[in-house]
Amino acid sequence: MNYFELYGWQPKFFIDEKELRNKYIALSRSNHPDYFMDSEIEIQNENFDFSTLNNIAYKTLSNFDSRMEYILNLELHEEFQEEKLPNEFLMEMMEINEAIMELEFDFDAQKLKQLQTDIENMEKYNFEAIIPKLLSFDNQTIEKKDLLEIKKYYLKKKYLLRIRNQFSKFASHS
Repeated sequence: MNYFELYGWQPKFFIDEKELRNKYIALSRSNHPDYFMDSEIEIQNENFDFSTLNNIAYKTLSNFDSRMEYILNLELHEEFQEEKLPNEFLMEMMEINEAIMELEFDFDAQKLKQLQTDIENMEKYNFEAIIPKLLSFDNQTIEKKDLLEIKKYYLKKKYLLRIRNQFSKFASHS
């Protein structure tokens, strides 16, 4: 059983988070291991396992990025494990990484601000470009090539997040 099936849904990127929380709480209440302390050990173990599954499913599905990773893993299987980004994107990232290294040696607040803005714009552009594919998946009309495009978006997003995290080393310059 996948995490979506646990909550009675088809896999989708955009979910009603309030409904997810309500389903999680309802399952937690009805299957909490404490209610089965006087039951046979097998029943206790089953409810403990179910409770664990419910907790992990909720944690995964309540976060957009982890939900995206889960869906891609579910749909693409081994193909998802191959982390391959387009060379054009990697070249852009190499330039940004070089600019960050230059800032370490010769800090310039304006250049840092510009890099941060560039990263934010890339993230926004990449997300806006992928929304139609995300929505078509939610409507069950997606093709595999579109899933592979969503995977590229996800990998780019992860890469950009790593770069964004590098900006924290400049916090003392603010």
